[in-house]
Amino acid sequence: MFRRIYGSHPLHLLTLIAGFALFGYVVATVGPAALWNTRTWWQSVLVWFAAAVVAHDLLLFPAYALADRVLSSTRRMPLPVPVLNYLRVPALASGLTLIVFLPGIVGQGAPAYVAATGQTQDPFFGRWLLLTAALFAVSALVYAVRLVSGGRE
Repeated sequence: MFRRIYGSHPLHLLTLIAGFALFGYVVATVGPAALWNTRTWWQSVLVWFAAAVVAHDLLLFPAYALADRVLSSTRRMPLPVPVLNYLRVPALASGLTLIVFLPGIVGQGAPAYVAATGQTQDPFFGRWLLLTAALFAVSALVYAVRLVSGGRE
């Protein structure tokens, strides 16, 4: 009855309520003033959050949904082991590490980084590329092992 009225499992509603409660707690703890930078408006948390929502929902989601649709269409070719997840996992890991290390890759905060560590941020991009290559190589190796073993788990 609940699923018919609400449209989903009760756990979904509980998760939403918990998420909004956590958001309310964070806003109450740090205060609304901490979310807005009055000196430089574009450095405000609210502006970056709104930009992230717009960038994800209007640009990134359609792009990776289209890429996933193209990769999913390869199912017409009979493969003993589906290749889709062996591309999804390293691509997701690579994208997440790019997001995490993007400030270092683009050199944001370079003077503070040099002052704190005595090193430059120059190797960040190359190391991210090596990590991405390693992720795809390991995924390809696991896929090859699955192919050789006949698709058995």
